[in-house]
Parts: sequence; structure tokens; C-alpha cells
Amino acid sequence: MSEKDEKIKSLVDMGFSEDEANMAITRCGVDVDLWELVDSLGAPRITEDSHSRNISDHQSKKKRNRYGGRAQGNQPSLDGSHDEPMPLPNPMVGFNLPGYLQPSVTRILPKQDTGPPFFYYENVAQAPKGVWATISRFLYDIQPEFVDSKHLCATARKRGYIHNLPIENRSPLLPVPPKTIFEAFPHYKKWWPSWDLRTQLNCLRTNIASAKLTERIGRALASSDSPPARSVQKYVMNECRKGNLVWIGKNKVAPLEPEEMEYLLGFPKDHTRGLGITERYKSLGNTFQVDTVAYHLSVLKVMFPNGVNVLSLFTGIGGGEVALHRLGIHMKAVVSVEIGKANKRIFRGWWDQTQTGTLIEIDDVKSLTDDRIVSFVSRFGGFDLVIGGSPCNNLAGCNRYNRDGLEGEQSALFYHYFRILNAVKSAMARM
Repeated sequence: MSEKDEKIKSLVDMGFSEDEANMAITRCGVDVDLWELVDSLGAPRITEDSHSRNISDHQSKKKRNRYGGRAQGNQPSLDGSHDEPMPLPNPMVGFNLPGYLQPSVTRILPKQDTGPPFFYYENVAQAPKGVWATISRFLYDIQPEFVDSKHLCATARKRGYIHNLPIENRSPLLPVPPKTIFEAFPHYKKWWPSWDLRTQLNCLRTNIASAKLTERIGRALASSDSPPARSVQKYVMNECRKGNLVWIGKNKVAPLEPEEMEYLLGFPKDHTRGLGITERYKSLGNTFQVDTVAYHLSVLKVMFPNGVNVLSLFTGIGGGEVALHRLGIHMKAVVSVEIGKANKRIFRGWWDQTQTGTLIEIDDVKSLTDDRIVSFVSRFGGFDLVIGGSPCNNLAGCNRYNRDGLEGEQSALFYHYFRILNAVKSAMARM
């Protein structure tokens, strides 16, 4: 089968019609990843019979009651408009980014939605239809800020952020990270072919290209002319973009090393060293891009000169904490909730090497009860920041089989973020 026929078959198997599959390929091109074709079609048709894509107002009320009561702030309209896909800006530069001239954005939040506690929630931008509208509805109807990290570093990472932080007087981390592949890794220029026109890398994922694939690419190039035929170039470039492959020799490509991913994501060298290589890639593929998050959190430095108390949900390898540390914001106390043993090991190791504050570790958001939250609020005098991004397993476009939105087993943990944040706000209001 041709590449086009294979992709049409895959889309039909997912529940799309053949006409829809052809339309997506005509619109996006046959060489894009399958998940991009799915995204272009809106994604909600996959497993539509067994999983509802959107939460109705009745279901939303039930979940709010289950996870801590009704959301505050301006209430959503009931005309069903929240079921429409939330448009993503182009360019994806959020409310403002350094070096980008764009119309000034001013937002005024209702008094009950301002901090402290400040909160910061992150997840993939290209989620299924209705997901971001639902997340926004639960998080006090605050609109997401969508940012692609390629505007701040050399790799893409399209993410949405909902927060109640001020958006004025932000400042970037210094030194400013490199924004192109060759600025970040100049040694790759030696072997980079003229027909590979990439200047930045795609989103860093949790897995990498196999040795069999890179060998197959090498054989295809070795048996081709110089420069290779257009068909060979097209095949190689598709795999290089998909796997973020770089040129390490003549006709030789390889995935990025974990240390290179750490650098691109804004972490210190060897941050994940000590884990197995598969675990390193997985941990890095799931974390924050530190420069992006630090730009948003930078407003806290002036507001909290003596340091902050942080409730960190879904901590991972500590992207939010590394951002605060690099900003020079002292963390007096962090209550970290993370279920992954490998992630906890990395975060604890970094904390012990760099921090002097109090670290309390909890295994699971489900075990962080309202009573425990009240206890922590009393002990620390409240939290200045509640930060986290719930799992994107059922939201990400690369998940072709279980992209069930917020009803998916992993991504439904978002509702615990809302529950916990609501409990913190309630406990602090009673102080």
C-alpha cells in the first residue's frame, strides 16, 4: 500500500469516512503524522460510540459536586457553545512573549479568583474538542493562554496554561536559550545535508526512534544518489521530523540524547541521570519546558521576596520547581504529589542538592484529602502557588486508541486538581 492508502485505512479504522480521510490528506499533505490528520478532523469521532467527548452542563454540575463544589467566578452560558473547539492562536505566543510585537492584552479577574493562592495549570494545547472549554469552566472561567515553546527555545511544545497570575511585568530567564538547532548544537552542522531545512525541533516525546529505523534510513541514503531522489528525501525528512532525528555522520541519523533533551527543556545537565534510558526519555517527554513556565511565574519574584509555599500536583521531575529556582525564588516549603517512583527519585535528588526548604512528598492526588489540605494550610499559613499539569495520556494527538478526553482514566485526574485547588481556596478563606 502507498503511504496515502495506509493513512486512509488507519483513519477509516478509527471511525472516519473515506471522504473525510481524503479531505484531511488534501488539506494537510500526505507526509504529516497521522495524529496531525486526526487533529485536523477534530478527533472526536474516534471511539465516539463508547466515550462521550464533551461533558454536558448536567455532568459538569455532578463532577463539581463530587470534586469540591461549584466553580466560582463568571458562570458559563448554557447555550452549548462550550462544546465548540477552542481556537488556537497563530502564532501561539500567549498573552505576550519577549520580542513579539502584538496587541496589548489586559485581563481583569473577579476578586474571588485572584491570588493568593495563585494557581497554574498546564496541558497539551491540541486536546480533543471541548476539553479546554471544560477545563476553563471548572477553573473559574479563566481563558487559557496557549504558548508554543518554539518561540522561546529550539524545540516546539504546544501547551495551554490556565492561571490567575498577573500577566504584566513578566521577565524571561537569563541567559536566553538558543532558538535554533545549530545555536543549541553547532557540532551537528558538519553533517547536516542542505536538503534538510529544519531550523527547530518538533515536540519532544516520551519515546524515540528505534535503531532499526535509523539503520533503514542509512541504507536508503547509501543506495541513493547525492543528493538523494525527492522520494527518498521526503521519506527521510518525514521520519526526521517525527522522531527529532539529528545528523551525526554521513548518511547517519540518531535520536537526541537525554542530556540534549534536558538542555532544550531548560533543566540542569544530568538532571535525570541515574535512571534507565527509557525512563529518562519518558520523564523528559512528560515535563514542563522550564523557560516557558518561568516566564509566566517570573511575576512572583517581586510579590514574594521572602519565598513561597508551593503545592505541587503531578510534580513529575520538578519542572515548576526548577523554574522557580532558576528565577531565584526561594521555596520555603513544597508539598509534592507524584505517583511515579522514577520521577520522585529524580526530584528528591535535585531538591537535596539545591534546596534548603521543607519538602513533603505524597504519592497520589487521590490520597490528598480535604482534611490533609486543611492541615497543611494551617501548618504553612496557606499556599502561595498551586501548580501542576494532570496527565495528558487521553488528550494527546499521538494517542490513537484511547484519546478519550477528560473521561479517560488518566486525564480524568484533572478533576482532582480542581478539587484540591478548591479545598485550598476554601481553607485559606477561613484563615
